[in-house]
Amino acid sequence: MKRLLGILALFIFAATPAVAIAHQGNSNYRSEITSIRPEALAAGLDVSIVNFDDHVRLVNDTGKDVVIFGYDGEPLARILADGTVEENLNSPAYYLNQDRFADVDIPARADEKSSPDWKQTGDNGTYEWHDHRSHYMGEGTPPQVKDESEETRVFDYSIPITVGGEPARVNGTLTWVGNDSNVPVIPFIILGLAVVAAFAFWISRRRRDGEAGEDAEGEKEAW
Repeated sequence: MKRLLGILALFIFAATPAVAIAHQGNSNYRSEITSIRPEALAAGLDVSIVNFDDHVRLVNDTGKDVVIFGYDGEPLARILADGTVEENLNSPAYYLNQDRFADVDIPARADEKSSPDWKQTGDNGTYEWHDHRSHYMGEGTPPQVKDESEETRVFDYSIPITVGGEPARVNGTLTWVGNDSNVPVIPFIILGLAVVAAFAFWISRRRRDGEAGEDAEGEKEAW
């Protein structure tokens, strides 16, 4: 029984932090897409932010090719009309996007002036990528935030794209929502301990009842 309880306790304590760290984004922020301009090109496009401020998801149902551009104006990725998803291996942004704070080494081949080297990465018409324009790059609190308990707009941002060869922009806003938005971990720990304790009590009670029953039967036989 002790071994079983140990496994249960380990599972609970291992799973509990996962509630807080399962998302790569920072829960102090909310990054939200506000518009696609011009609006006439927005039909069939679904753009959203996933995991607070972590990455952008674009779904292309326009029936046209959609190209997403990197930080130097180079093609970063494209979603073709048939749903094929391709990334440009010569885009510096392709490598910078691998780390939240762009702490990466960019290979010599990556040059915004180079012709795109397209690599297919999907075929479902959906592209997800970490975009540094949609989140705060600093590790501390943004200077715009004067009171951490108050919701504060940090900045507006814009991601350039083309739809069927026509230029458009995906616009969004990054907002500080405060430390209170963090997932509370302590209640999960308390709940986990309560579950382990209740299970231990139940097992112990059953064992005592079983031993008492065996003793009673033994006394009857002896008598």
